[in-house]
Amino acid sequence: LLFLGGAGASKLAVLLWIGLLQLFETAAYNMLSIFDRNRTFRPRRRVEPSNPRYELYKKAQEILKQTLGAGNLREAVKVPEGYDQNDWMSVNVVDLFNQINLLYGSMCEECTDQNCPVMNAGPKYEYMWQDNERYKTPTKLSAPKYIEVLMDWVDKQLSDESIFPTQPGSKVPPNFQQVVKTIMRRLFRVYAHIYHSHLDEISACGAEAHLSTCFKHFIFFVQEFSLVPKKEYEPLMEIVDSLIQPER
Repeated sequence: LLFLGGAGASKLAVLLWIGLLQLFETAAYNMLSIFDRNRTFRPRRRVEPSNPRYELYKKAQEILKQTLGAGNLREAVKVPEGYDQNDWMSVNVVDLFNQINLLYGSMCEECTDQNCPVMNAGPKYEYMWQDNERYKTPTKLSAPKYIEVLMDWVDKQLSDESIFPTQPGSKVPPNFQQVVKTIMRRLFRVYAHIYHSHLDEISACGAEAHLSTCFKHFIFFVQEFSLVPKKEYEPLMEIVDSLIQPER
């Protein structure tokens, strides 16, 4: 492994990262320094020990570790008995954001303005960006620009103390679940673009199984809490069905 360099090292690193994502929190965080910084990476988000939801976050890690070993990701997304649903959703959104952020940032080097001038999921589905701030109306962007803006937007939501509070005794706002729904719907579009435009690239470096595991985790989570409208699944309906059918 030490003989690999450049993009190969970056891709190998993210394979190792995703495989150990939930198991070695601190060590994996430090590995960010070996990734290719020319991609649209953001520092990985963590739930700090000072966060009142830290205990729940660690419990989520342990549950995921156990269910991955048992091959049952659906159990990993269920709210543990005695815990608040919004708190559970909060810590899981952070992890799911980290997964897709790292996967896209390391593995999709061919996603450029030239190769992907439109953010789409095949010829039938095109996505435009609107955030009511810089982009006040639906705006057509290249795929890498769309995903860059999207990741920045999600990072901003996760950093907003009024939405994802970190202080003891703090509560999420009344519109918390609506914000989470928007986050997850938009992150789904990144998966849709990857599967339609970059699957060959990911398969070529042996990362397809990791992509499937991350996407399966994502789908089970959004289905558990009805976060993404079924209509949004259409570009990936066959893949979604193939992932969830064995566990129905």
